[in-house]
Amino acid sequence: MATFTKLSVQIRRKGRYVSETFLRRDDARRWAIEAERQVDRGEAPNESRIARLKTLGELIDLHIDDMCDVGKAPLRSKAATLELLKRQLEKCNMASLDRERLIRFGRDRAAQGAGPVTLGIDIGTIKLILSHAAAVHGLPVKVEPMISPASL
Repeated sequence: MATFTKLSVQIRRKGRYVSETFLRRDDARRWAIEAERQVDRGEAPNESRIARLKTLGELIDLHIDDMCDVGKAPLRSKAATLELLKRQLEKCNMASLDRERLIRFGRDRAAQGAGPVTLGIDIGTIKLILSHAAAVHGLPVKVEPMISPASL
Protein backbone atom coordinates (compact mmCIF):
# COMPACT_ATOMS: atom_id res chain seq x y z
CA MET A 1 0.00 0.00 0.00
CA ALA A 2 1.32 3.45 -0.88
CA THR A 3 1.82 6.01 1.88
CA PHE A 4 1.62 9.71 1.01
CA THR A 5 3.69 12.01 3.21
CA LYS A 6 4.01 15.61 2.02
CA LEU A 7 3.82 14.19 -1.50
CA SER A 8 6.69 11.88 -0.78
CA VAL A 9 5.52 8.45 -1.85
CA GLN A 10 6.97 5.32 -0.27
CA ILE A 11 6.12 1.87 -1.51
CA ARG A 12 6.91 -1.23 0.51
CA ARG A 13 5.69 -4.27 -1.29
CA LYS A 14 6.94 -7.84 -1.59
CA GLY A 15 10.24 -7.02 0.09
CA ARG A 16 10.91 -4.02 -2.15
CA TYR A 17 11.16 -0.42 -1.10
CA VAL A 18 11.08 2.57 -3.44
CA SER A 19 10.26 6.23 -2.93
CA GLU A 20 9.80 9.38 -5.00
CA THR A 21 8.92 12.97 -4.16
CA PHE A 22 6.33 14.99 -6.05
CA LEU A 23 4.83 18.45 -5.89
CA ARG A 24 1.46 17.40 -7.27
CA ARG A 25 -0.70 14.81 -5.57
CA ASP A 26 -2.05 13.48 -8.89
CA ASP A 27 1.49 12.84 -10.17
CA ALA A 28 2.32 11.03 -6.93
CA ARG A 29 -0.83 8.91 -7.05
CA ARG A 30 -0.29 7.89 -10.70
CA TRP A 31 3.34 6.97 -10.06
CA ALA A 32 2.45 4.97 -6.93
CA ILE A 33 -0.18 2.91 -8.75
CA GLU A 34 2.16 2.14 -11.63
CA ALA A 35 5.09 1.34 -9.29
CA GLU A 36 2.92 -1.06 -7.27
CA ARG A 37 1.84 -2.78 -10.50
CA GLN A 38 5.46 -3.16 -11.57
CA VAL A 39 6.41 -4.71 -8.22
CA ASP A 40 3.45 -7.11 -8.48
CA ARG A 41 4.71 -8.20 -11.93
CA GLY A 42 8.18 -8.78 -10.47
CA GLU A 43 9.74 -5.76 -12.21
CA ALA A 44 11.76 -2.97 -10.65
CA PRO A 45 9.76 0.26 -10.39
CA ASN A 46 10.87 3.00 -12.77
CA GLU A 47 11.63 6.59 -12.00
CA SER A 48 8.65 8.88 -12.34
CA ARG A 49 7.85 10.23 -15.81
CA ILE A 50 8.71 13.71 -14.55
CA ALA A 51 12.18 12.66 -13.35
CA ARG A 52 12.98 11.21 -16.79
CA LEU A 53 12.38 14.47 -18.68
CA LYS A 54 15.62 15.64 -20.27
CA THR A 55 14.79 17.74 -23.35
CA LEU A 56 12.93 20.97 -23.95
CA GLY A 57 10.52 19.11 -26.27
CA GLU A 58 9.50 16.86 -23.38
CA LEU A 59 8.97 19.90 -21.14
CA ILE A 60 6.79 21.50 -23.82
CA ASP A 61 4.65 18.35 -23.96
CA LEU A 62 4.39 18.35 -20.15
CA HIS A 63 3.34 22.02 -20.18
CA ILE A 64 0.63 21.36 -22.79
CA ASP A 65 -0.61 18.29 -20.87
CA ASP A 66 -0.85 20.32 -17.66
CA MET A 67 -2.74 23.10 -19.42
CA CYS A 68 -5.20 20.57 -20.84
CA ASP A 69 -5.57 18.90 -17.41
CA VAL A 70 -6.91 22.16 -15.95
CA GLY A 71 -9.18 22.80 -18.93
CA LYS A 72 -7.08 25.58 -20.46
CA ALA A 73 -5.68 24.05 -23.65
CA PRO A 74 -3.42 26.48 -25.54
CA LEU A 75 -5.31 28.58 -28.04
CA ARG A 76 -4.17 29.23 -31.61
CA SER A 77 -1.40 31.77 -30.96
CA LYS A 78 0.20 30.01 -27.99
CA ALA A 79 -0.23 26.61 -29.67
CA ALA A 80 1.61 27.92 -32.73
CA THR A 81 4.43 29.30 -30.57
CA LEU A 82 4.74 26.03 -28.64
CA GLU A 83 4.74 24.03 -31.89
CA LEU A 84 7.48 26.23 -33.38
CA LEU A 85 9.60 25.94 -30.22
CA LYS A 86 9.11 22.20 -30.18
CA ARG A 87 10.17 21.87 -33.82
CA GLN A 88 13.29 23.99 -33.39
CA LEU A 89 14.39 23.06 -29.86
CA GLU A 90 12.84 19.62 -29.35
CA LYS A 91 16.16 17.79 -29.03
CA CYS A 92 17.82 20.52 -26.95
CA ASN A 93 19.06 18.90 -23.76
CA MET A 94 18.20 20.82 -20.60
CA ALA A 95 21.86 20.81 -19.56
CA SER A 96 22.85 22.56 -22.81
CA LEU A 97 20.20 25.29 -22.58
CA ASP A 98 22.34 28.28 -21.64
CA ARG A 99 22.60 31.92 -22.68
CA GLU A 100 24.70 31.09 -25.78
CA ARG A 101 22.15 28.52 -26.97
CA LEU A 102 19.34 31.07 -26.57
CA ILE A 103 21.33 33.71 -28.46
CA ARG A 104 21.89 31.23 -31.29
CA PHE A 105 18.16 30.42 -31.29
CA GLY A 106 17.33 34.16 -31.44
CA ARG A 107 19.72 34.74 -34.33
CA ASP A 108 18.28 31.79 -36.24
CA ARG A 109 14.75 33.10 -35.70
CA ALA A 110 15.79 36.61 -36.78
CA ALA A 111 17.32 35.16 -39.95
CA GLN A 112 13.94 33.52 -40.61
CA GLY A 113 12.30 36.96 -40.41
CA ALA A 114 11.17 37.12 -36.79
CA GLY A 115 11.19 40.62 -35.33
CA PRO A 116 12.07 41.76 -31.81
CA VAL A 117 8.53 41.31 -30.46
CA THR A 118 8.27 37.78 -31.83
CA LEU A 119 11.67 36.92 -30.34
CA GLY A 120 10.51 38.32 -27.00
CA ILE A 121 7.42 36.11 -27.13
CA ASP A 122 9.52 33.04 -27.99
CA ILE A 123 12.02 33.63 -25.18
CA GLY A 124 9.20 34.47 -22.76
CA THR A 125 7.46 31.21 -23.62
CA ILE A 126 10.67 29.24 -23.00
CA LYS A 127 11.00 30.97 -19.63
CA LEU A 128 7.37 30.15 -18.83
CA ILE A 129 7.87 26.47 -19.67
CA LEU A 130 11.00 26.24 -17.51
CA SER A 131 9.49 28.08 -14.53
CA HIS A 132 6.34 25.95 -14.77
CA ALA A 133 8.44 22.77 -14.69
CA ALA A 134 10.36 24.04 -11.66
CA ALA A 135 7.35 25.38 -9.73
CA VAL A 136 4.75 22.71 -10.42
CA HIS A 137 6.85 19.58 -10.85
CA GLY A 138 9.98 20.46 -8.87
CA LEU A 139 12.30 19.80 -11.80
CA PRO A 140 15.80 21.20 -11.33
CA VAL A 141 15.77 23.55 -14.33
CA LYS A 142 17.44 26.94 -14.57
CA VAL A 143 15.53 30.07 -15.53
CA GLU A 144 18.60 32.33 -15.19
CA PRO A 145 19.63 32.11 -18.86
CA MET A 146 16.32 33.78 -19.75
CA ILE A 147 16.86 36.80 -17.49
CA SER A 148 18.30 39.69 -19.43
CA PRO A 149 20.90 41.93 -17.74
CA ALA A 150 18.56 44.91 -18.30
CA SER A 151 15.89 43.33 -16.07
CA LEU A 152 18.28 42.91 -13.12
